[in-house]
Amino acid sequence: MTPLRSRLPLLAVGLAFAGLSQAQAQLGTADNSSPINIQADSGIEWQQNQQLYIARGNAIAVRGPATIKADTLIAHYREVEPGAVVNAASTGNNTEIYRVEADGHVTITRDNRTVVGDHADYDIDQGIGIVRGKALKMTTASDVVTARDALEWYDAKQIAIARGDAVAVHNGRTIKADVLTAYMVKAAPSAEPGKSASPPKPAPPPGKPGVPAAANDEASKIDRIDAQGHVVVVNAADIGRGDYGVYNAGTGICTLLGNVTITRGAEVITGQYAVMNMNTNISRILPASTLPGSTQKRVTGLFVKQDMPGAAGGAAAGAAGSAAAAKPAPAAGKKP
Repeated sequence: MTPLRSRLPLLAVGLAFAGLSQAQAQLGTADNSSPINIQADSGIEWQQNQQLYIARGNAIAVRGPATIKADTLIAHYREVEPGAVVNAASTGNNTEIYRVEADGHVTITRDNRTVVGDHADYDIDQGIGIVRGKALKMTTASDVVTARDALEWYDAKQIAIARGDAVAVHNGRTIKADVLTAYMVKAAPSAEPGKSASPPKPAPPPGKPGVPAAANDEASKIDRIDAQGHVVVVNAADIGRGDYGVYNAGTGICTLLGNVTITRGAEVITGQYAVMNMNTNISRILPASTLPGSTQKRVTGLFVKQDMPGAAGGAAAGAAGSAAAAKPAPAAGKKP
């Protein structure tokens, strides 16, 4: 038991670091020396031959404000040569964690971000995390992203990808597609009433390849969404469809390309290229994009006449009055 006891702190470091980079740098902290706490109801197992650490039963890894929870947490480690450059998940004693898995009821939280799924797999060397399972969801203060097949996260580019019936909801606007690629940016938290906003913090020094940047007090939010395949954009009464789409969260403008339709109630306009301004509710549909070589196709529209409230009743009353006026008067001396 003595060797196992000596390895438990190393497992804690490895597992918590894995959560750090999984899904939007969920477990990133500005101080790599922050203490790690890991707990598991059914204990922690060390498999030396397979080079694995396994925490089972409501496993929880906590580092600062970040937490990863799962039924089971598995850390894969490897031997490194003395003096070799190791990744940020080095456990010391010439070993380092290079991959971490979370299995069963996975929940990853960091500040205002939460990712849930059934299984998470993070490659520390590449800085790439993938979450799979049912009811996949990523939430921030202003955004909700769901997917059927997978949620992916790329540390270096700060990009999240939702695959399979992907849906993103941003400030009440909905974007759906086969695949959604969300480009994230940091947003400083709003100042409390009566208090001025804190001055911006200096940028942290560059980190090692495959290691996410240190976290700060800023919250992540979606800056842009690229949509591919069966794109649907919903904004109030307007619904836009196309083969491809790009939504700019800052300007509120969505561009659709390929077999485009814009509908509002029973009215439909079709074309090959559209620009929807979701702030002004003004849409422009064009026969083709401005790109060279774009296929020209006439824009067509179907506009349905809509009677004003009470128009039908007024028309009926007017028709009755006209009929009465047209009826001939009875002859003198005869009763009607």
